[in-house]
Amino acid sequence: MSTVKHRNKLYKLDVRRLSVLVLAFFASWLFTIPFEGKILYALLDYHQVPSQPFVLGSMAAHCAGLLLCGFLAKSMRSARRLMLISIVCCAVASAIFFFPPSGWWYAALFTSSLVAGFCVAIWGYFLKSGTPKNQRNKTVAEMLALSYILLLLLVKASTTVPVRAGVALAILPLGIMFMLCLRLPQHENVQDNQTAQPQDNHVSIEKPLLFLCLFIVVVAVNVGLMYQVQFPAFAHLQTLTSWYWAVPYIAGVLVVRYLPGRVKRTHILYSAIAMTGFSFIGFMLLDRSAPSYIFVHTLMFGAVGIFNLFWWTMLGEMLEFHWNPARIMGTGLFANVLGILLGELIAGVLESGRDYPSLLALAIVCVTLVMLPPLYARLTALLKTHEYLTEFSEKPLQERNRLISEAAVAGKLTARETEIASLLIQGRTYRMIALDLHISENTVRFHIKNIYSKYAVRNRAEFINAIMSERINSDI
Repeated sequence: MSTVKHRNKLYKLDVRRLSVLVLAFFASWLFTIPFEGKILYALLDYHQVPSQPFVLGSMAAHCAGLLLCGFLAKSMRSARRLMLISIVCCAVASAIFFFPPSGWWYAALFTSSLVAGFCVAIWGYFLKSGTPKNQRNKTVAEMLALSYILLLLLVKASTTVPVRAGVALAILPLGIMFMLCLRLPQHENVQDNQTAQPQDNHVSIEKPLLFLCLFIVVVAVNVGLMYQVQFPAFAHLQTLTSWYWAVPYIAGVLVVRYLPGRVKRTHILYSAIAMTGFSFIGFMLLDRSAPSYIFVHTLMFGAVGIFNLFWWTMLGEMLEFHWNPARIMGTGLFANVLGILLGELIAGVLESGRDYPSLLALAIVCVTLVMLPPLYARLTALLKTHEYLTEFSEKPLQERNRLISEAAVAGKLTARETEIASLLIQGRTYRMIALDLHISENTVRFHIKNIYSKYAVRNRAEFINAIMSERINSDI
């Protein structure tokens, strides 16, 4: 059993690290060309092409890709294949920008933005498979911080070379990402089996997910306003603005990541809401000097980092309650891009008055303050559904083995059923259990059906809940 546990731990470790690197490298390309990319803006300025149709069109295509991905990637194998194909499409589309402006530019940008949505949503599969449920905040924090570090390095490098050379540098992360993706697993390491269906968990996430998406949209509107209002106002500080924007974001992510467990996350979110408000107040009251820029953007980007880590982590936790991680991840990220797009459109409509967008941003801050308590209540209620599952996974191996043995006696499990139950609750799939015990998957399925029947449960989570409930009842 210890050998199986060690092998499973190494599997998770490898996939976790690979998943962090894969999305971090992809994000560094995404934010340099199709999604508000500095290289894209430089190309459009160089050729004197209006930027708004390209930027808004690419964001709309990215939204479509995020929503469509869940209907195309229905398993780990298909998700990995789609990601590899999408990377190649992104690289080919990026190469179109070596040539003079034409209709191909629109086709390349919108196509790459569409398939980029596939790649980001697909990441949900590898986050779920490679990172245990109670550690996904760590993986998300590392991914967000590393992606901005790589993005900062890439932007700095691309701005010191000619525009076309900058395009070549932007394509480089895609090549690295493709090589890393080849090492990603093709089989799932989920908590039940590869063919799990939505009804297996019997947990409804529609309302909590919808409420979380509404919160993401509202918060992201302020990010869109920032792009169109705050950024242009400090464009004359080119040297400072070329690198400082990433520093408070990375700091915000890492500070929250390493906060002691006793610090309530709701307090951090309220702090981020206050930081957003003070950022826009400072923007209205201060001049356009370097100290003002540092004050405004430290607060704004620090808040964005905190918010992003929060909702990315919440999406990661929700992956447990749906059979298709790409749909959950794609829906949440769609809400983020939609909010940014709405913010930019609103800023364009209100551009006649300098303070109007900032006043709107302050109104949105008030809305987020109202939304946060009910959102947190809904998420807490959802995530407590599997509290025994988290509690069990955190217990020492010896304690877990003792509980399994007691459960086997109480449930009158056979020796083979006890052995299979032990592997099942470690997160082994039916296929993995079959390989470990040198039996067929049908035999594994037969024994697990008997185990569930003896405990009157329907899935692994309910089985662990039953074990933990028996332990609590025996203690009483």
